Formats: sequence, C-alpha cells, structure tokens
Amino acid sequence: MTLHALHALHAPLSLLTPLNVSLPLLLPLAMLVALGVDRLLGEPPVKLHPVVGMGRYLGLWSAWLTSLPPRKALVAGAAAWLLGAVAVAALALLVEQAVWTLLQPWRGTAALLAASGVLGLLLKPMLAWRMLREEVAAVETQLDRSLDDGRQQLSRLVSRDTTVLNATEVRETAIETLAENLNDSVVAPLFWFAIAGLPGAAVYRFANTADAMWGYRGQWEWAGKWAARVDDLLSWVPARLTGLALLAGRPMLLGPLLREAGRTPSPNGGWPMGAMALRLDRRLSKPGHYQLHEGGTAVQPGDMATAQRLASRALWGCVLALALLAAGARGGLT
Repeated sequence: MTLHALHALHAPLSLLTPLNVSLPLLLPLAMLVALGVDRLLGEPPVKLHPVVGMGRYLGLWSAWLTSLPPRKALVAGAAAWLLGAVAVAALALLVEQAVWTLLQPWRGTAALLAASGVLGLLLKPMLAWRMLREEVAAVETQLDRSLDDGRQQLSRLVSRDTTVLNATEVRETAIETLAENLNDSVVAPLFWFAIAGLPGAAVYRFANTADAMWGYRGQWEWAGKWAARVDDLLSWVPARLTGLALLAGRPMLLGPLLREAGRTPSPNGGWPMGAMALRLDRRLSKPGHYQLHEGGTAVQPGDMATAQRLASRALWGCVLALALLAAGARGGLT
C-alpha cells in the first residue's frame, strides 16, 4: 500500500496537513490535555456528557430486545449496536473535521497547540480516571465508618450484590474494579485514540457502554451477545498492555500473570486484575467465580492506597507507550 493510500485511511487527521502542524506530536499532546482536564475538572455535566447520551440510546432498545426470541434477539442486538456505533463514529468524524476547518487560519506551533487542546477537550469525556480513583478511594473511607457504608459505596461501582460481602471482600472487589477499569475507562480509550483518533475513542466508549448495559446473561443472553463479544475484541490488546504496565518491569511475574489471567471468565479482565494481585501479593477473588493469586495474603486496609499508586504508575507507563505508538503511526504519514 502506498503512502498516499495510508494517508487517506487516516482521515480526517490527514486534513491537518494544511495547518502545518506536526502530526506525530498532535495525538500525544491531546492525550496529555485530556488527562490534565480530567484531573482538574473531572466529568462534564450529565446533560452534556456524550457517554450519558450513548447510554440513553442503548436504553431505548432494552425492552424490545429482551422481549425477542433468541435468534431474533441476537440479530436485532447486533443491528442496534452497529447503528449506534456508526452514528457515534460519524458524529466524532464530523466534529474533528469541524475543528480542522475552524483552525485553517492557524499555522505552526500555534496550530499544533490549538488543535491538540481542542482535540484533548473532546477526548476527555471518553475517559474517566479521576472519577474512578475517587469512587474507589471512597470505599475505604466509608468502610472506616461502617461495613454497611462501605458496601453501599461499592454498589456504585459494581453490579453484583454487595450486601453479602464482608470487609475483606469489599476491599478485594474495589481493588479489582480499580484494576479492570484502569483498562476499560482509561487505557483502552487512549489506545483506540492513538490508533484512530477521536472516532476510535468514541466507538470504543460506545462498545464498552453497550457491554456494561447489555453484556449480561439471563434476559440479555442473546440480545447482548454481540455487544459483549465486540467489547472483548476491542479490549484485547489494551487489557494486556495494562496488565504488563502494572507489572512495572518485573519480568519474573510474567509467567504467574499468564496463569492468573486465565482464571477469570472474561478473556481480558484477568490481565489487569491478576497483575494487581501479584504486585500487591494479595488474594483477589469473586466468590463462586474465581480467585487470583491464591498464594497471596488477605487484603489489608492500607492496600487500597497502594493499589491506587500502582495504577497511577501503570497508567503513565501506558500513556508513554501509546504516545510513542501514535507518534510513530502519524510520523509514517508525513
């Protein structure tokens, strides 16, 4: 394939050429802007949040999809997903193109800073690192008050029944949620942004939202099967990147991680959760489903803060790797 053909495949980013910006620097800078805005401001208002809009779209189909017989539910669920994904990708593409059009008068460094700033602001709603950290940290804070308060806080993060969990299980679940959502809520959106710009991040966020709403057994067994499988596919590489980043250069843990990652029903969740269990040297489990790092000791009250530090370091390792990926991919188009 020629460079001209490759250039066309990466539209609309190729439309930045008239702006005279450095394409290899654009997406890495936009990632830093998005993470900076996330740290300073957190989530956008609910009424303006695009992920809330995605959820509302998915919710429109729920009653109808779950009323269908299995074969029709499978086809209809896939069709509804595809319709939403195409709409999300098209809207993100239009927004990117509008940005480039507005920035046509800009040149050089000013164009690069303006483009990366606007693109970073648009990327921010596709990731949620600050909210994840705060919600997980609040579990330990509420546990200090009472077990019931800790359970209640945890119920904001997970769909399972938290009323039957003891304090150790509450902490385990919170740490598992932190590790798994480090990938789902932060690393994976950045990965697809590095690959395909704003449309890539938006489609991933739509896929992950669809899996969260539709990817269950029971009444969603067939209607949500497409959503669950696509989310597994799109999360495959980012989950492994997240797990390796959590190991933080400890190659002796790679073999154990390969073993632990296979213990969860999800093909992806075991990578970040298993890596976190190994780094903490703690057992992490979901009663009746899996146990990670069985030889580790029980989770302790101070482990939540340690897990937060490990996750933060892993995130920045992933950001560096993805910045290099984005810079290398765009560098080949210039």
